[in-house]
Amino acid sequence: MDAVARRHDNRNPVGARNDTAGGGDRVEGTGWAGSRLHFEAGLCLVTALLRMNLPNLITLSRIPLMFVIVGLMYCEWLGAASLAFWLFIACAIGDGLDGYLARRLGLVSNFGKLMDALTDKIMVIGLVIAFVDKHEIPVPLALITLCREFIITGMRMVAASKGVIVAADKGGKSKTATQLIALGFLLGAPMVAQDWAYFWPQDLSVFTEWVQKIGLFGFIVGTFLAVWSGGRYISRYRGVFFDGANE
Repeated sequence: MDAVARRHDNRNPVGARNDTAGGGDRVEGTGWAGSRLHFEAGLCLVTALLRMNLPNLITLSRIPLMFVIVGLMYCEWLGAASLAFWLFIACAIGDGLDGYLARRLGLVSNFGKLMDALTDKIMVIGLVIAFVDKHEIPVPLALITLCREFIITGMRMVAASKGVIVAADKGGKSKTATQLIALGFLLGAPMVAQDWAYFWPQDLSVFTEWVQKIGLFGFIVGTFLAVWSGGRYISRYRGVFFDGANE
């Protein structure tokens, strides 16, 4: 009888199925709850974007477009280089258009000032990393640019925590404009070499080389402006940046 009871207890198929079913229900419940959470988070994001004004949407659009441009830089099909170039031109136009619309429509905000500067940095850093990978920008210039951008961004965050918004000044805007023009030339070189050369019967290699050199020279100038404008930011806002640093 004891042996029969032990066999019955060990097999207990009904209990095993109940435990498994209970565990399955919990897993399914967790999965459903997780899916609902993701859906609600996505819905909140879409709602926030819909409520955002036009200048801020133009500003934030430069972030996903940067990924598209970098992706196109590695594509070899005809027209990819031209598409990357013209998308970059659209981003550069948007960089001035968002500020103009914000002032014209009375929509200037601290969020817009901060994100306008940050999206410019994201665009420049993303393209610089890609050009370094393609051996078109020297590593030292890229490192100087990255260090400057991270230092100034960190200082902006410190200032923002104290209620001070550090907007781009004329020096910073000149630096950004020079870098964007230089990157435009660097993006234009493969457009000429790949796409224009396909339709143009003459040899464009010399012209392509000059476009490349102008882009590189412009980036060197932009690097000097980056260091100079960074020093201006530190000097102007040193009281905000370093206040309490020794506490």
